[in-house]
Amino acid sequence: MRFSTPWTFSDLEFDVPAIDRRMTRLTDSRVAEYLARIGQHAPSQPDLAALRELQRSHLISVPFENLSIHLGEPISLSPEELLEKLIDRRRGGFCYELNGAFALLLTALGYEVKMLQAQPFGPDGPGPPFDHLALRVELDEPWLVDVGFGSFSTFPLRLGSREDQPDPAGVFRLSDFDFGDLDVSQDGKAQYRLDLRPRRIDEFEPMCWWQQTSPQSHFRQSLVCTMLTAQGRVTLSGDRLIETVGAQRSESTLESDDLILDAYQRLFGIHLDRVPVALEPDQ
Repeated sequence: MRFSTPWTFSDLEFDVPAIDRRMTRLTDSRVAEYLARIGQHAPSQPDLAALRELQRSHLISVPFENLSIHLGEPISLSPEELLEKLIDRRRGGFCYELNGAFALLLTALGYEVKMLQAQPFGPDGPGPPFDHLALRVELDEPWLVDVGFGSFSTFPLRLGSREDQPDPAGVFRLSDFDFGDLDVSQDGKAQYRLDLRPRRIDEFEPMCWWQQTSPQSHFRQSLVCTMLTAQGRVTLSGDRLIETVGAQRSESTLESDDLILDAYQRLFGIHLDRVPVALEPDQ
């Protein structure tokens, strides 16, 4: 169906579940460990200023990476295993892991958090449902929070605004689409279509499994490890190292396994005992 009468964002009302039982509240010690992982202290109150700092700190401390797929490591969305990977092993992950874990932290700090499914845009339009997990944080107004989409906004975006939203990563804009969905664009290019209905973490598990196992999954076809830095961004894809400082971009090839392993450790804090090798698309 389509809406037959004009409506606005504020008209949308959902039966919003609390964080589901699998996404239980963190212990105080786990919260302290997570905050230390991203170089932050517990905020005095769960407000926008603290949320902005938490998001930026997460982006410059925890890389977006898909190395587990190419190392033969199963990816779990259980809270314990998410935290073990990000905190104890000092790894990163992709959207389900990063935003799933960040939802746990924000909830423990007193924020009201809902998980949303999104469909990233490709050459032929938006991809399948649940192809991405993003977060909605309720303050005086709702905010889009995303630490799991690679190069994306440094700070939260206003979910209710339809105006340009300048950010260090570019100019973002949210546009209304059918059925209450939103299209999120960055510098005029569509990034993903966002469904505003809240979801449970287990609803993302089938697509998380597909991303790990399907030859059609782009996560199986290439390696990526990328992280925001104070000066720009650093990315390692296989043996190709890309470093951006301001407007300057440099690219180099790492010509040995030792150099690749050193780059993972030095640039991302990731210790590996072997170099991940990209899977072939037909495997």
